[in-house]
Amino acid sequence: MKVEVLSLSGDTVRFLLHGCDVALANALRRTMTTGVPCMAIDDIFIFDNSSVLPDEVLAHRIGFIPLETDLDSYVLPERCECRSDLGCSLCRVVLTLDVEAEGERRVVYSGDLASEDPRIVPRSPGIPLVKLAQGQAVKLEAYARLGVGEAHSKWQPVSMCVYQNVAEIEIDRERCTACARCVEACPRGVLAVDEDGLKVTYLYACTLCGGCAEACPEEPPAIVQRMRDDAFLFTVESTGCLPPERIVAEAAKILLGKLDELSGKVERGETAEEIEDFEAAEEVGRRLYSVGWGDYEEEEEGEGEE
Repeated sequence: MKVEVLSLSGDTVRFLLHGCDVALANALRRTMTTGVPCMAIDDIFIFDNSSVLPDEVLAHRIGFIPLETDLDSYVLPERCECRSDLGCSLCRVVLTLDVEAEGERRVVYSGDLASEDPRIVPRSPGIPLVKLAQGQAVKLEAYARLGVGEAHSKWQPVSMCVYQNVAEIEIDRERCTACARCVEACPRGVLAVDEDGLKVTYLYACTLCGGCAEACPEEPPAIVQRMRDDAFLFTVESTGCLPPERIVAEAAKILLGKLDELSGKVERGETAEEIEDFEAAEEVGRRLYSVGWGDYEEEEEGEGEE
Protein backbone atom coordinates (compact mmCIF):
# COMPACT_ATOMS: atom_id res chain seq x y z
CA MET A 1 0.00 0.00 0.00
CA LYS A 2 1.25 3.49 -0.88
CA VAL A 3 0.12 6.98 0.11
CA GLU A 4 0.86 10.01 -2.07
CA VAL A 5 -0.01 13.52 -0.83
CA LEU A 6 -1.27 15.70 -3.66
CA SER A 7 -1.94 18.93 -1.78
CA LEU A 8 -1.98 20.30 1.76
CA SER A 9 -3.50 23.74 2.08
CA GLY A 10 -4.98 25.21 5.24
CA ASP A 11 -7.51 22.79 6.70
CA THR A 12 -7.68 20.55 3.60
CA VAL A 13 -5.51 17.66 2.48
CA ARG A 14 -5.86 15.60 -0.71
CA PHE A 15 -3.99 12.32 -1.04
CA LEU A 16 -3.94 9.13 -3.07
CA LEU A 17 -4.22 5.71 -1.49
CA HIS A 18 -2.82 2.94 -3.70
CA GLY A 19 -2.81 -0.82 -3.27
CA CYS A 20 -5.94 -1.46 -1.19
CA ASP A 21 -9.59 -2.35 -1.79
CA VAL A 22 -12.72 -0.32 -1.15
CA ALA A 23 -13.30 -1.97 2.26
CA LEU A 24 -10.06 -0.60 3.69
CA ALA A 25 -10.57 2.80 2.05
CA ASN A 26 -14.04 3.11 3.57
CA ALA A 27 -12.79 1.91 6.95
CA LEU A 28 -10.22 4.70 6.92
CA ARG A 29 -12.88 7.24 5.96
CA ARG A 30 -15.22 6.12 8.75
CA THR A 31 -12.39 6.19 11.28
CA MET A 32 -11.50 9.77 10.35
CA THR A 33 -15.17 10.75 10.67
CA THR A 34 -16.18 8.96 13.86
CA GLY A 35 -13.05 7.56 15.51
CA VAL A 36 -10.52 10.38 15.90
CA PRO A 37 -11.09 12.25 19.20
CA CYS A 38 -11.35 16.01 19.44
CA MET A 39 -12.50 18.58 21.99
CA ALA A 40 -16.09 19.79 22.28
CA ILE A 41 -18.17 21.35 25.03
CA ASP A 42 -20.22 18.66 26.74
CA ASP A 43 -21.74 20.25 29.87
CA ILE A 44 -22.87 23.80 30.50
CA PHE A 45 -23.97 25.48 33.72
CA ILE A 46 -26.02 28.57 32.91
CA PHE A 47 -26.20 31.11 35.73
CA ASP A 48 -27.88 33.92 33.81
CA ASN A 49 -29.58 34.01 30.41
CA SER A 50 -31.92 36.92 29.93
CA SER A 51 -31.66 36.79 26.13
CA VAL A 52 -34.55 35.70 23.91
CA LEU A 53 -32.73 32.43 23.13
CA PRO A 54 -33.82 29.46 25.30
CA ASP A 55 -31.17 27.77 27.42
CA GLU A 56 -31.23 24.51 25.46
CA VAL A 57 -30.85 26.26 22.09
CA LEU A 58 -27.93 28.31 23.37
CA ALA A 59 -26.32 25.17 24.80
CA HIS A 60 -26.76 23.39 21.46
CA ARG A 61 -25.05 26.22 19.60
CA ILE A 62 -22.13 26.33 22.02
CA GLY A 63 -21.71 22.55 21.88
CA PHE A 64 -21.02 22.64 18.13
CA ILE A 65 -18.29 25.31 18.29
CA PRO A 66 -15.08 23.70 16.91
CA LEU A 67 -12.35 23.88 19.56
CA GLU A 68 -8.64 23.64 18.89
CA THR A 69 -7.49 20.32 20.34
CA ASP A 70 -4.30 19.15 22.02
CA LEU A 71 -4.34 15.35 21.84
CA ASP A 72 -0.95 15.08 23.57
CA SER A 73 -2.04 16.76 26.83
CA TYR A 74 -5.54 15.38 27.40
CA VAL A 75 -7.10 11.92 27.60
CA LEU A 76 -10.58 10.60 26.97
CA PRO A 77 -12.78 10.83 30.10
CA GLU A 78 -13.30 7.05 30.17
CA ARG A 79 -9.52 6.55 30.29
CA CYS A 80 -8.86 9.16 32.99
CA GLU A 81 -8.10 7.96 36.50
CA CYS A 82 -10.17 10.72 38.14
CA ARG A 83 -13.50 8.99 37.40
CA SER A 84 -15.26 12.29 38.05
CA ASP A 85 -18.46 13.40 36.38
CA LEU A 86 -17.01 16.85 35.75
CA GLY A 87 -13.50 15.59 35.07
CA CYS A 88 -10.10 16.92 36.08
CA SER A 89 -7.28 18.93 34.53
CA LEU A 90 -6.22 15.88 32.51
CA CYS A 91 -9.55 15.24 30.80
CA ARG A 92 -11.50 18.51 30.71
CA VAL A 93 -11.12 22.23 30.10
CA VAL A 94 -13.33 24.92 31.66
CA LEU A 95 -14.52 27.83 29.52
CA THR A 96 -16.53 30.75 30.86
CA LEU A 97 -18.80 33.30 29.21
CA ASP A 98 -19.85 36.51 30.96
CA VAL A 99 -21.29 39.14 28.64
CA GLU A 100 -23.81 41.93 29.26
CA ALA A 101 -25.21 44.50 26.85
CA GLU A 102 -24.88 47.67 28.92
CA GLY A 103 -25.12 50.58 26.50
CA GLU A 104 -26.63 49.15 23.33
CA ARG A 105 -27.45 45.80 21.85
CA ARG A 106 -24.52 43.54 20.98
CA VAL A 107 -23.78 40.14 19.50
CA VAL A 108 -22.12 37.45 21.60
CA TYR A 109 -19.49 35.58 19.61
CA SER A 110 -17.54 32.37 20.18
CA GLY A 111 -14.46 34.51 20.80
CA ASP A 112 -16.12 35.81 24.00
CA LEU A 113 -15.58 32.39 25.59
CA ALA A 114 -12.61 32.54 27.97
CA SER A 115 -10.66 29.29 28.36
CA GLU A 116 -8.50 28.24 31.28
CA ASP A 117 -6.14 26.64 28.74
CA PRO A 118 -4.97 28.98 25.94
CA ARG A 119 -4.42 25.94 23.71
CA ILE A 120 -8.10 24.93 23.87
CA VAL A 121 -10.01 27.85 22.37
CA PRO A 122 -12.68 28.25 19.65
CA ARG A 123 -11.13 27.72 16.23
CA SER A 124 -13.02 30.72 14.88
CA PRO A 125 -13.73 33.65 17.20
CA GLY A 126 -16.39 35.04 14.87
CA ILE A 127 -19.18 32.48 15.30
CA PRO A 128 -22.34 34.36 16.45
CA LEU A 129 -24.09 32.76 19.43
CA VAL A 130 -26.84 35.15 20.48
CA LYS A 131 -27.93 38.79 20.20
CA LEU A 132 -28.43 40.74 23.40
CA ALA A 133 -30.68 43.75 23.75
CA GLN A 134 -29.85 46.53 26.19
CA GLY A 135 -29.78 45.17 29.74
CA GLN A 136 -29.69 41.50 28.71
CA ALA A 137 -26.85 39.22 29.77
CA VAL A 138 -25.44 35.70 29.43
CA LYS A 139 -23.30 34.13 32.10
CA LEU A 140 -22.29 30.46 32.02
CA GLU A 141 -19.57 27.91 32.68
CA ALA A 142 -18.82 25.23 30.08
CA TYR A 143 -16.83 22.00 30.30
CA ALA A 144 -15.04 20.73 27.19
CA ARG A 145 -13.92 17.12 26.88
CA LEU A 146 -12.43 14.79 24.33
CA GLY A 147 -14.90 12.57 22.50
CA VAL A 148 -15.45 10.72 19.24
CA GLY A 149 -17.97 11.22 16.48
CA GLU A 150 -19.64 7.85 16.96
CA ALA A 151 -20.96 9.18 20.29
CA HIS A 152 -22.09 12.61 19.01
CA SER A 153 -21.59 14.57 15.80
CA LYS A 154 -20.14 17.54 17.70
CA TRP A 155 -17.00 15.41 18.16
CA GLN A 156 -16.46 14.89 14.44
CA PRO A 157 -13.08 16.47 13.56
CA VAL A 158 -13.89 16.76 9.84
CA SER A 159 -16.40 18.86 7.96
CA MET A 160 -15.76 16.81 4.81
CA CYS A 161 -14.16 13.40 4.34
CA VAL A 162 -14.78 11.75 0.96
CA TYR A 163 -12.99 9.50 -1.49
CA GLN A 164 -13.47 8.55 -5.12
CA ASN A 165 -12.09 5.86 -7.38
CA VAL A 166 -9.21 6.97 -9.55
CA ALA A 167 -9.92 6.81 -13.26
CA GLU A 168 -7.82 5.19 -15.97
CA ILE A 169 -8.10 6.72 -19.46
CA GLU A 170 -6.89 4.84 -22.55
CA ILE A 171 -6.52 6.65 -25.89
CA ASP A 172 -6.23 4.73 -29.18
CA ARG A 173 -3.65 6.90 -30.95
CA GLU A 174 -4.11 5.15 -34.29
CA ARG A 175 -7.83 5.94 -34.54
CA CYS A 176 -7.97 9.22 -32.63
CA THR A 177 -8.23 12.18 -35.02
CA ALA A 178 -7.81 14.84 -32.29
CA CYS A 179 -11.14 16.39 -33.27
CA ALA A 180 -11.43 17.83 -29.72
CA ARG A 181 -15.09 16.82 -29.34
CA CYS A 182 -14.22 14.87 -26.23
CA VAL A 183 -12.39 17.92 -24.85
CA GLU A 184 -15.51 20.05 -25.29
CA ALA A 185 -17.71 17.36 -23.73
CA CYS A 186 -15.56 16.94 -20.60
CA PRO A 187 -17.01 19.10 -17.76
CA ARG A 188 -13.86 18.88 -15.61
CA GLY A 189 -11.16 19.87 -18.11
CA VAL A 190 -9.42 16.50 -17.94
CA LEU A 191 -8.47 16.41 -21.63
CA ALA A 192 -6.67 18.77 -24.00
CA VAL A 193 -5.38 18.77 -27.59
CA ASP A 194 -1.95 20.08 -28.62
CA GLU A 195 0.51 19.48 -31.45
CA ASP A 196 1.06 15.92 -30.23
CA GLY A 197 -2.65 15.13 -30.30
CA LEU A 198 -5.10 14.30 -27.51
CA LYS A 199 -3.66 14.09 -24.00
CA VAL A 200 -4.79 13.80 -20.39
CA THR A 201 -4.02 17.00 -18.48
CA TYR A 202 -5.31 16.17 -14.99
CA LEU A 203 -6.39 12.59 -14.44
CA TYR A 204 -7.50 13.05 -10.82
CA ALA A 205 -10.24 15.49 -11.84
CA CYS A 206 -12.01 12.76 -13.83
CA THR A 207 -15.32 11.60 -12.34
CA LEU A 208 -15.90 8.78 -14.88
CA CYS A 209 -18.95 10.51 -16.33
CA GLY A 210 -18.41 8.91 -19.77
CA GLY A 211 -19.06 12.13 -21.67
CA CYS A 212 -15.80 11.94 -23.61
CA ALA A 213 -16.53 8.47 -24.99
CA GLU A 214 -20.09 9.48 -25.95
CA ALA A 215 -18.79 12.51 -27.85
CA CYS A 216 -16.17 10.56 -29.80
CA PRO A 217 -17.25 10.14 -33.48
CA GLU A 218 -15.29 6.90 -33.86
CA GLU A 219 -17.04 3.55 -33.42
CA PRO A 220 -16.04 2.06 -31.08
CA PRO A 221 -14.81 5.21 -29.29
CA ALA A 222 -11.11 5.94 -29.54
CA ILE A 223 -11.10 6.90 -25.86
CA VAL A 224 -12.07 4.55 -23.02
CA GLN A 225 -12.55 5.29 -19.33
CA ARG A 226 -12.04 2.65 -16.65
CA MET A 227 -12.27 2.67 -12.89
CA ARG A 228 -9.31 1.43 -10.88
CA ASP A 229 -10.28 -0.84 -8.00
CA ASP A 230 -7.04 -0.33 -6.04
CA ALA A 231 -6.57 3.46 -6.06
CA PHE A 232 -8.62 6.09 -4.23
CA LEU A 233 -8.47 9.87 -4.09
CA PHE A 234 -9.23 11.25 -0.62
CA THR A 235 -10.27 14.80 0.22
CA VAL A 236 -10.25 15.57 3.96
CA GLU A 237 -11.30 18.94 5.36
CA SER A 238 -10.83 19.59 9.06
CA THR A 239 -13.20 21.68 11.17
CA GLY A 240 -10.07 23.37 12.50
CA CYS A 241 -9.86 21.40 15.73
CA LEU A 242 -6.90 19.40 14.39
CA PRO A 243 -4.59 19.76 11.39
CA PRO A 244 -5.91 17.57 8.54
CA GLU A 245 -2.65 15.59 8.32
CA ARG A 246 -2.93 14.80 12.06
CA ILE A 247 -6.47 13.51 11.54
CA VAL A 248 -5.29 11.12 8.81
CA ALA A 249 -2.35 9.92 10.90
CA GLU A 250 -4.48 9.37 14.03
CA ALA A 251 -7.11 7.50 12.01
CA ALA A 252 -4.43 5.19 10.60
CA LYS A 253 -3.14 4.46 14.14
CA ILE A 254 -6.64 3.74 15.43
CA LEU A 255 -7.43 1.49 12.47
CA LEU A 256 -4.16 -0.43 12.86
CA GLY A 257 -4.90 -0.89 16.56
CA LYS A 258 -8.31 -2.38 15.79
CA LEU A 259 -6.82 -4.69 13.17
CA ASP A 260 -4.16 -5.87 15.66
CA GLU A 261 -6.89 -6.53 18.22
CA LEU A 262 -8.91 -8.53 15.68
CA SER A 263 -5.81 -10.48 14.61
CA GLY A 264 -5.07 -11.35 18.23
CA LYS A 265 -8.60 -12.63 18.81
CA VAL A 266 -8.39 -14.80 15.70
CA GLU A 267 -5.08 -16.29 16.85
CA ARG A 268 -6.54 -17.02 20.29
CA GLY A 269 -9.68 -18.50 18.80
CA GLU A 270 -11.90 -15.79 20.29
CA THR A 271 -13.99 -15.42 17.16
CA ALA A 272 -17.38 -15.82 18.85
CA GLU A 273 -18.63 -13.65 21.70
CA GLU A 274 -21.87 -14.05 23.57
CA ILE A 275 -24.19 -11.08 23.28
CA GLU A 276 -25.47 -10.05 26.69
CA ASP A 277 -28.88 -8.53 27.31
CA PHE A 278 -28.89 -4.86 28.17
CA GLU A 279 -31.42 -2.24 29.14
CA ALA A 280 -31.48 1.12 27.45
CA ALA A 281 -31.39 4.10 29.77
CA GLU A 282 -34.66 5.97 30.04
CA GLU A 283 -34.66 9.71 29.55
CA VAL A 284 -36.83 11.54 32.02
CA GLY A 285 -37.76 15.16 31.60
CA ARG A 286 -35.67 17.40 29.39
CA ARG A 287 -32.06 18.51 29.60
CA LEU A 288 -31.91 22.25 29.97
CA TYR A 289 -28.22 22.83 30.51
CA SER A 290 -26.40 19.69 29.40
CA VAL A 291 -25.11 19.38 25.85
CA GLY A 292 -24.27 15.71 26.36
CA TRP A 293 -25.81 13.13 28.60
CA GLY A 294 -25.65 11.99 32.20
CA ASP A 295 -27.59 12.00 35.42
CA TYR A 296 -29.43 15.17 36.32
CA GLU A 297 -32.19 16.22 38.67
CA GLU A 298 -35.63 17.10 37.40
CA GLU A 299 -37.11 20.42 38.34
CA GLU A 300 -39.73 19.98 40.97
CA GLU A 301 -43.29 20.51 39.87
CA GLY A 302 -44.25 24.11 40.24
CA GLU A 303 -40.64 25.27 40.57
CA GLY A 304 -40.04 28.49 38.67
CA GLU A 305 -43.76 29.17 38.23
CA GLU A 306 -45.06 32.55 39.27
